Amino acid sequence: MFGNKTLLITGGTGSFGNAVLRRFLNSDLTEIRIFSRDEKKQDDMRKLYNSDRVKFYLGDVRDPGSVRGAMRGVHFCFHAAALKQVPSCEFYPMQAVLTNVKGTDNVLDAAIAEGVERVICLSTDKAVYPINAMGMSKALMEKVMVAKSRGLRDTIICGTRYGNVMASRGSVIPLFVRQIRDGQPITVTDASMTRFMMSLDSAVELVLHAFEHGANGDIFVQKAPASTVGDVAQAVRELMGRPDHPINVIGTRHGEKLYETLLTREETARAEDQGEYYRIPPDLRELNYAQYFAEGEERISEARDYHSHNTDRLDMEQTKALLMTLPYMQAVARGEAVDPDL
Repeated sequence: MFGNKTLLITGGTGSFGNAVLRRFLNSDLTEIRIFSRDEKKQDDMRKLYNSDRVKFYLGDVRDPGSVRGAMRGVHFCFHAAALKQVPSCEFYPMQAVLTNVKGTDNVLDAAIAEGVERVICLSTDKAVYPINAMGMSKALMEKVMVAKSRGLRDTIICGTRYGNVMASRGSVIPLFVRQIRDGQPITVTDASMTRFMMSLDSAVELVLHAFEHGANGDIFVQKAPASTVGDVAQAVRELMGRPDHPINVIGTRHGEKLYETLLTREETARAEDQGEYYRIPPDLRELNYAQYFAEGEERISEARDYHSHNTDRLDMEQTKALLMTLPYMQAVARGEAVDPDL
């Protein structure tokens, strides 16, 4: 499906961009474009991959002109550019809006104008019942994605929504590893918190599933197991041979949930079960007020959310086994220093 095509990855210097690049570097794509505002990370990737088929575009999704320039001649786009850190988005919510909402609007406008065949927008479980600015901005991003996809014929726009990506930039696993290596206590907010557990490879597979099966406005969710934060911390300690390393429970941080949700009960009621994935079709009703205020659906009342407290729960041994599928944790267990993104 990628033969003689050009792929653009916005936010391509992040964990997801590196994972996609590793996956497709030897594919039959003619060109892979990395679009981001971070020239240092672009230079690091240029030296690491050393491939004539990888092209780097310096720009910002907030700037329509730079997006439009990078989008020319593109067949497919994976839109991963986003502000993702909960604390920074809490203090600078308009920055989250400018990147996650307006930036997405710019990317989709450029893709439609340039006749891009398919665009996959990456979202997060924090967009479901959001309680923090990051999640709220990603929820609006999803609404923009669905609205822009209405009535399109030449461009297909759909999305993916996934939970914690293990060992990705800014996630807790590299933090726990660094704290152990630096001789500092592991900081755990609430040991009973649960989080979906996905690998970067699984995130790429989810995007490819959406790419192959998505119609306009669809959102795809991968079924994933969950683990408690306490079990993840203990698993990291044991895999590093430090089972008694001290842990400090610091309490729930601002904007954190006890568990994350991948599907609301409204979405569960209409979702299509595709085996390893759920497909959430868009709500294509027009702005007819009776459908919103005078009519309802019984099936929604009978449905339930799909969240990290009611999905399959990993025990300690299963958590350790899952962590050891990650090349990053394999290197950590060998005592090697390694960048989780690479």
